[in-house]
Parts: sequence; structure tokens; C-alpha cells
Amino acid sequence: MGMKEKLHQIKLKYRGKKMAPAFNAIHTFLYSPNETTHSGSHVRSADDLKRTMNTVIMALVPCLLFGIFNAGYQHYSAINGFPAEFSLFEHFLTWENFWLGAITVLPIVIVSYGVGLAIEFIFAVIKGHEVEEGYLVTGMLVPLIVPVDTPLWMLAVAVAFGVVIGKEVFGGTGMNILNPALTIRAFLFFAYPTWMSGDKVWVHGAKEGVTQAGSADAISGETVLGYLAQGSTEFSYSLSDMFYGFIPGSVGETSTVLILLGGLFLVFSKIASWRIMLSAVIGSLAMGLIFNGIVAAEWIPEYSKFYGLMSFEYWQHLLVGGLAFGIVFMATDPVTGSQTNRGKWIYGFLIGFMSVMIRVFNPGYPEGVFLAILLMNVFAPTIDHYVVRGNIKRRMKRLKTATIHPKVTDGVEALKTETV
Repeated sequence: MGMKEKLHQIKLKYRGKKMAPAFNAIHTFLYSPNETTHSGSHVRSADDLKRTMNTVIMALVPCLLFGIFNAGYQHYSAINGFPAEFSLFEHFLTWENFWLGAITVLPIVIVSYGVGLAIEFIFAVIKGHEVEEGYLVTGMLVPLIVPVDTPLWMLAVAVAFGVVIGKEVFGGTGMNILNPALTIRAFLFFAYPTWMSGDKVWVHGAKEGVTQAGSADAISGETVLGYLAQGSTEFSYSLSDMFYGFIPGSVGETSTVLILLGGLFLVFSKIASWRIMLSAVIGSLAMGLIFNGIVAAEWIPEYSKFYGLMSFEYWQHLLVGGLAFGIVFMATDPVTGSQTNRGKWIYGFLIGFMSVMIRVFNPGYPEGVFLAILLMNVFAPTIDHYVVRGNIKRRMKRLKTATIHPKVTDGVEALKTETV
């Protein structure tokens, strides 16, 4: 008797018991259910919630692996200096970088999944419903959008808050109005701001002052946005560094090229909406162009605290910070985003537009994508409401002006053509 048959027998034995939902979740995660339809009018598809979540995780795994190597690379480069002539295999894809990144990043992943899934199981047992797979993606997103040295206890508290308050109180997966991963990120930002911003949180060891020489100021992991927020337009990172991701930042948000590939994978697998992605990019470019125009018109002096971010090339905003990651993996959440096609264009455009706006006008924390997405999560139902109402009004208007041509019976016109 195989493992699947043994698990199925245990499932039948404990059917209706208190812990049945928890066991069923493990059973269906490992194997497909034994009960399948054989006849009747059923829609048969290989796509279900579990497979959809797994597809998104597949798109996120390259970002996670890159983030592990980058954590080690940024740490050792901050101590020993960045190499004059960078080599991918000699300086980045090394065992030292991987090991240091693994022992710092993987515990964050374990805590994220452990706490979140434990709460999901508890609520499933209490409510007596099946465990939903929605947290599979959230559990992977959370480690990718936090600094590498985030304390594990702090992360556990935030995950508990995000899952309970951000999702379960609304009814669970599919009922929440806010993206759970961003709810967790917002909780961390407002509850523990010193661990979510500044120049000492993006590189491993900088917060505690762990350095080769013992000086607390020897490691500094200022991001590109951090330099710009301070009014400095001079930094050592090139465009290729920003595009490929060899810069400090949250664990999985630095590599624009891998985020782009993940976005294309989700679009072609029909998991994510290309309308939201494209409109968000257009919105961010539009806001960036407006700020560049203000600088070009000399409406703002160079000594202004907003000058650095306003003068930053409009299209380069997509290469730094979490803007690209947020657009691809979180703005496209099918539960919290707009559902209508026209609404998706409006929703995405406003996310990109406001992300750059908040980024510029909030120099204390020069990143606005998570706030912009959460704000638009709240307004997404309103956008869809007015889009649907607009469609109804247009159809009613067409109906009022529609011309009806009645049938002609035995050569005699039964009714005259009339306008309704």
C-alpha cells in the first residue's frame, strides 16, 4: 500500500473530526484527491487555486535565489570594498555569498511560512472549513519585501497581525480587501520604522555594527533612493547594477531583470493582468516626467530636499526600490485589485503615478509603492463600481436610440418602424 492510499484511509477514518481540515490540507497538498468526477456537465481544468499559487511561487523563486547571493555580496563588498572589475562568478555567485545569504534569508522564509500557515490551520480548525492555499504566495512575498536583518520575532508579530487582521477577519482567502503581504509590510514600517528605513538595514551586519575593523560606522548600505532623498545625485551604482540587481535593498526587490522575466511568465501563464502592469508602468513614467519637467523649468532650487528625487531620470525609477516588484507581484493580486478591464487600466495607472509621487514627497522613507498599492486596494471596488455604472448608462443610451425593424407578414407591414 502506497503513501497516498494510507493517507486516504486515515482521511476516511477521521472524517468529521475536529482536526480533519488540518489533515486534509496536508493530504491535498501532497496528492490530488481520490474523488474525481467521471460524468455529467463539469468544467474540467488543470488549473485550481493550489496550482495558481504554485505558479506564482515559481516566478518568485529566482528573485529569492538572487536575493540570497546578493545578501552575501553586499555584506562582503561593504567590508572589503566593491571590486574594480566585477565578475559574476568570481565576485557574486560564490559559496561564501550563498552561505551567508542562506543563513540570513532562509530563517525569514521559515518564520513567514511557519507563523502564517499555523494561523491558517488554527482558523480552519475553529471554523471547520478546508485550509485555503492563499497564504502560499503571501508566505513567499513577505521575505522578499523586508530588509535582510529583520528580527525574526518582529516578523512573526507582523505576520500574525497581517494574516488575522488583514485577511481572516474578512473571511479568509478571496474576501480580503487589502493585500496581506503589504499589510504585513505596512505594520512593520509603522510599528518598527528604524528597522525598515535608513542606511543600516539593507546590508547584513550594518545594523549591529558587525564589521571587520569593529567600527559601528564601517558598514553602510545606503540605497540609491536613500542617496537621492538626501539630495545627492552622485552614487557608485551604474545602470547595469540597478538593472541586474547588484545594489542594496529588500531581499527580492533589487533585480529588475528577474522581476521582468517573472512578470512575463505570469502574463503568458494568464495568472497576472498585463493591463495592470502596463498601466502602472505608464503611470510611474508620467509622474517621473512631470517631476523632470519641473526641474528642467527650474521651478525648484537645487538646495531643495526634493531636488535629488525630482531630477532622477523618469524611467530609472523602475530600476530602483520596490516599484517594479510591487507592480508585477502585488498590484496584480486578483483578489484586491480591480476586476473590470477598464478598471484595471485606471487602477494600475494610479498605482504607478502615486508610487513615484509618494517616493519624492516622503524623503524620510523614499519608497511609496506599498502605500500606493494599499490605497488603491481600498479604492478598487469603487473604481469597478463606476466602471460598471458607466457601462450600464452607455447601454441604456444605445437602447433608447435603437431602431426596431418589425417583420412583414403576407406583404403587409404589421407595425411601423419605431424608435424605442
